[in-house]
Amino acid sequence: MINHFCKKPLWDVARTLSAVAGGRTPADTVIRNGRLVNVCTAEIQDGLDIAIVEGRIALVGDASACIGENTKVIDAKGQYISPGFLDAHIHIESSMLSVTEYAKVVVPHGTTGIYPDPHEICNVLGVDGVKCMVEESRSTPLKCMYTMPSCVPAVPGFEDTGSAIGPKEIAEAMQWDEMVGLGEMMNFPGILYCGDHAQDIVAETLKAGKIATGHYSLPETGSGLNAYIASGIRCCHESTRAEDALEKMRRGMYALLREGSAWHDLQEVAKAITEHTVDSRFACLISDDTHPHTLLSKGHLDHILRRALEEKIDPITALQMVTINPAQCFHMDHELGSIAPGKCADIVFLESLETMKVTRVIIDGDIVAENGKMVTEIPAYTYPAWATNSMHVRDAITPETFRVEAPAGAQAVTVRAIEVIPAKVNNLEKHVTLQVRDGLLQGDLEQDVLKAFVFERHHDTGTVGKGFVKGFGIRKGAMASTVAHDAHNLLVVGSNDEDMALAANTLIQCGGGMAVVSEGKVLGCVPLPIAGLMNAKPVEEMSEIVSRLEEAWAQIGCSMPSPFMTMALIPLACLPELRLTNRGLVDCTKFQFVPLIVEE
Repeated sequence: MINHFCKKPLWDVARTLSAVAGGRTPADTVIRNGRLVNVCTAEIQDGLDIAIVEGRIALVGDASACIGENTKVIDAKGQYISPGFLDAHIHIESSMLSVTEYAKVVVPHGTTGIYPDPHEICNVLGVDGVKCMVEESRSTPLKCMYTMPSCVPAVPGFEDTGSAIGPKEIAEAMQWDEMVGLGEMMNFPGILYCGDHAQDIVAETLKAGKIATGHYSLPETGSGLNAYIASGIRCCHESTRAEDALEKMRRGMYALLREGSAWHDLQEVAKAITEHTVDSRFACLISDDTHPHTLLSKGHLDHILRRALEEKIDPITALQMVTINPAQCFHMDHELGSIAPGKCADIVFLESLETMKVTRVIIDGDIVAENGKMVTEIPAYTYPAWATNSMHVRDAITPETFRVEAPAGAQAVTVRAIEVIPAKVNNLEKHVTLQVRDGLLQGDLEQDVLKAFVFERHHDTGTVGKGFVKGFGIRKGAMASTVAHDAHNLLVVGSNDEDMALAANTLIQCGGGMAVVSEGKVLGCVPLPIAGLMNAKPVEEMSEIVSRLEEAWAQIGCSMPSPFMTMALIPLACLPELRLTNRGLVDCTKFQFVPLIVEE
């Protein structure tokens, strides 16, 4: 694959690199006295210098002959020298930060490149929204190697999005320099049953010689998984069991082991490495979705590396899983992922392999961060007005909007309820009996059952999905969010109609975001005016705002980690078992709409 992400292409500077390595031309920079983490051979090498010129590595060895009058010599003082960290699957929008602010917070933690799937903004604003993010990323040192959203909508026919992507759009996007592959193919039923739409989207990616990334969330490792991989999909981040990750690796699929703000899968899936004698070359560590507070307080891939060590993964193996392995997954290891002659000079200095503390970050030969702080300026980016005006809910929302009619004459009704599971992406379908009052169905706090509504917000259609959820543990109030995967319609969950109406209208007025209200008061609100998904404020400010929202959740009784991330998956119709979209309840094991009321 052609790499457009280094300062200069190899063919343009190859002669200079050879001249520097041969001692005929001085290097721009030489790193000395470091301990090289050689991810190519899984060893630590002492006493080697690294010579850099034109943003690339010219020599790894004795660089004495490469040092000239103007060569910058960096004394590593015995620190470990690692390739820059690569996140093989990430949604920038899930951080609620703009690309600029995201880069500012992750680069000092050693992240030099990411493979983002911007399907959140694409679901709201379409291809033009993706182009905005791509344009913004060009001004940052962070290498944003995009994968074009494949599933907009996630599962056709079950929800309404702001846009739609098909094979034609995929073929066009694959010609962009910044596009290295296809975003996660969540429509695995379309792949398994050979649907033209899904298969053609993957085919256009493969025609362009680029990588198709996956999302196979079924706990199945037989014919279905084989069929999914055989379609050309190269990696998958949806393993929640060790056996899922292991079987994917055994079949030549890259298993992306996830540890995000809410999805804590590593404890289980790490066993695929630690409890089996297998080569780990097909394993990567990824974040998927990370909130500002996590990035600010714990870090990015450096934090996930520490978690890997806690799960008994060897430090060098863990480093391979964020360097050479993701580079190989995307057919870019000839340019990225290792410290070797000819490669881009993306380098991280580590205080120790026990702490994975990052002290210096170099991208394309330039020092961009030191001691946890950016040392290079990134210009601000302004999104166009149409990107910050995305709330188009047709009908006025009042407490009466949230009435759920019961069958005539019924005293009690059994309904399908969505039971969420803390820190997990899957949910359960539960049948709950609710009492009827004045001909209406209400939530039941004693059973931990709340109302849930999803309002279409893109095209003024007026469609609304109605249901019930359980598992949040709240005792009062309501929550609303326009971060509602993947269509990002307006999701409202609550214990009473008045607070639900207030939460919904709060977000309509501020252009989207997340809100918690109780007893007629707004306890917390995170405005996300960019597509109802992001805010261009600095990470420190966003972290504080999000922290106040978490406190508001706690005030109304919820104790689960990052509950708004769990809530955001209620409409995601590609994950088992039961979901609620603006079109209604979806059985995501059979992929069919089901009625709210269970027929006896």
